[in-house]
Amino acid sequence: MKRTTLLFAALCICSAAFAQNGTEGRNWSFRDCINYAMEHNRNIIQGTLQVEQREIALNSARNSHLPAVSAGISQNCSFGRGLTADNTYANTNTSNSSFSLGADMPIFQGLRISHNIALGKLDLEAATRDLENVRDEISIKVAQAYIQALYNREILKVANRQVEIDSLQVARLEALLENGKSAPAEVAERKASLAQSRLTAVQAGNNLQLSLLELSQLLELPSPEGFDIASPSLSEDEIWLPESPEAIYEEAVEKKAGVKAEESRLAHAERSIELARSGYLPTISLNGGLGSNYYTSSDRPSKAFFEQLGNNFSQYVGLSLNIPIFSRLTNRNQIRSAKVNLRSQQLRLDGAKQQLFKEIQQAWYNARAAAEKYRSSIQAEEAASENFTLIQARYENGKATSTEFNEARNQYMKAGSDLIQARYEALFHRNLLTFYRGEDMKM
Repeated sequence: MKRTTLLFAALCICSAAFAQNGTEGRNWSFRDCINYAMEHNRNIIQGTLQVEQREIALNSARNSHLPAVSAGISQNCSFGRGLTADNTYANTNTSNSSFSLGADMPIFQGLRISHNIALGKLDLEAATRDLENVRDEISIKVAQAYIQALYNREILKVANRQVEIDSLQVARLEALLENGKSAPAEVAERKASLAQSRLTAVQAGNNLQLSLLELSQLLELPSPEGFDIASPSLSEDEIWLPESPEAIYEEAVEKKAGVKAEESRLAHAERSIELARSGYLPTISLNGGLGSNYYTSSDRPSKAFFEQLGNNFSQYVGLSLNIPIFSRLTNRNQIRSAKVNLRSQQLRLDGAKQQLFKEIQQAWYNARAAAEKYRSSIQAEEAASENFTLIQARYENGKATSTEFNEARNQYMKAGSDLIQARYEALFHRNLLTFYRGEDMKM
């Protein structure tokens, strides 16, 4: 079975979650695998950290309205000829201590703060949608690996059934050989078929173990030892073809995280133009502060420390206005660049929607073909089973050749494998369309 035909089929599997976190002594359901991946997958963790970064950036943008407060202390010492407190020059050692406390508060910044807050919200929304999209992608990969393991398990059952059939025939022919009713060549031929069947079963078992290993690595389990998955109860009654691709697309385009993320980025690009235009607007800031200093000189006694601080205490408040006149065309080029980015983002959004519609179209037509294939496979498997039963009875009664028996057996085994493949394909495509509609997977 092609791996691409296995996506999302496992999303139809619903079973109770297990309480244990280890891999031994339990069979993991699909929901167990998904829950574990959501907590331990590095890409999801990285996406979560990105969302946290956007939350911090938004908080910083919102705090831009607040005043900035700072304090300063300086100490200067002068040796030799220098300026004294009397504003004269003398050969003396002086010391000057300064203390200040200032605040600066934005009054109007050309709407930059409001635009930056809006951009921060859109960045957070896009990051959140990206995280949802990553979770969807991880779910798809887990589903792909999970359903591949289930498929390999079913193929192993078919291979073991073939070994069982050949083993019974070898035992029957050996008993007939002891009674002189069978030829040694016929026994040898059947033993060769049994050996080939066992080899096929070994290969099927290896494929199952490799698929379980791949799933455990995808989940980033500490060790694959003891890891196994549960076999779900699948209902064939759920194979149906929903409404047209256009109707499914109308629902999907409003819900898919990938499309919503691109829409958030489009809104971000539109707001960025407004932010660039704010460069033409003036800015107003309010500032104020407190200050004092302490002065000492080696040639005269100094007043007490706190007395000087009280005498030299000063306060100030100011209002500053900055009007941009010519900025070397920087503002104009920023606006032009923002408009180009807007057109580019619109193309990305259109591309995401178009890709989504193509995927839904393909899934819908594949679902129709898969449903027909599944119904035909049921009939083919029933016919092959009936034919094998008849040929086996004739072969055991000496009325059919070994070649006829082998052909009937191979047809029966192939029909069983084809039925398993068709079954998973049909369930996959049905659940794929359900996934596009944003609904929970149900069986």
